[in-house]
Amino acid sequence: MQKFNSTGTHGTTLPRDAELQLRLADAGGAGDGMENGGGKHFLPQSEEESSFCTKRKMLVGLDVICLCVASIPFFACELKAVTPYQRGFFCGDSSITYPYKPREAIPDVLLIAGGIAITGLTIALGECYRVRYRGVHSRAFVRNCYVSCLYKELGSFLFGCCVGQSLTNMAKLSVGRLRPNFLDVCKITYASINCTLGSYVPKVSCQQPNEKMVEEARKSFFSGHASFAMYTMLYLAFYLQARLSWRGARLLRPLIQFLLVMIAIYTGLSRISDYRHHPTDVLTGFIQGGLTAYWVAFYISSMFKPCAGPDLSPASLSLESPLSSQQTVC
Repeated sequence: MQKFNSTGTHGTTLPRDAELQLRLADAGGAGDGMENGGGKHFLPQSEEESSFCTKRKMLVGLDVICLCVASIPFFACELKAVTPYQRGFFCGDSSITYPYKPREAIPDVLLIAGGIAITGLTIALGECYRVRYRGVHSRAFVRNCYVSCLYKELGSFLFGCCVGQSLTNMAKLSVGRLRPNFLDVCKITYASINCTLGSYVPKVSCQQPNEKMVEEARKSFFSGHASFAMYTMLYLAFYLQARLSWRGARLLRPLIQFLLVMIAIYTGLSRISDYRHHPTDVLTGFIQGGLTAYWVAFYISSMFKPCAGPDLSPASLSLESPLSSQQTVC
């Protein structure tokens, strides 16, 4: 009995050194678990990542809302929700006596499809090339680098399209300047309305049965073709300046940029020869489109912003980091 008690006491009571070693071993095991993502720090880290992704998704939703709000004036004009300002004219004004030409050199469908297709396709190919061959890495919550890079650049481009066309349509509706072919579209002459030469005619009753044509004839200022063509082509020229870094042919990039701007200028000049806009309308459209392209390219898009290299500090070099020394974070 005495032997049993002495043995039990020896089994339950450990020396101080052995107890200290046991505690150190337990502490080391807990530290390894936390280092590998387990233990007490696993749950807070997953919650932090989930909260981060939720915030990023909310920011993407906010971008979509901003895009929709910026396009409201454009759709309000295209859907005829708002009528243009009823501006009069001076009797004998020769600037609104040009004939109506039913066919346009560059129709609206060709303008929109060409501008968005050429610029959008070039940006898409350029961004895919950067991700595939330049090792570009995105810090967005979307794991696919192709999707995140396309979202940034194409989203900025489309936002500029909405802003530019909304400004154009807002000016068309609020100014209500008469097109050069207004009298022919309205099917009246100065003799038919019996006005005094040089007098101001505040309102006139058109003989045109198609009211939509009359409303379109009151949307001269400023040219939507000129502003949209200048924005899309100049924005693409800026994109090539930032992304096309091939130095094999020194004059290739300037030549492409010149051709793009020439297409935009030709589009605006065709509106004058089609008697759809006055020269000042086209000039204002060029200025507005150019300023919008500059604003979006340098202050909204990331193509001229310097990309940060990967963080090579010891704290960031973990086994789960997908970055390498040759990748660029944008």
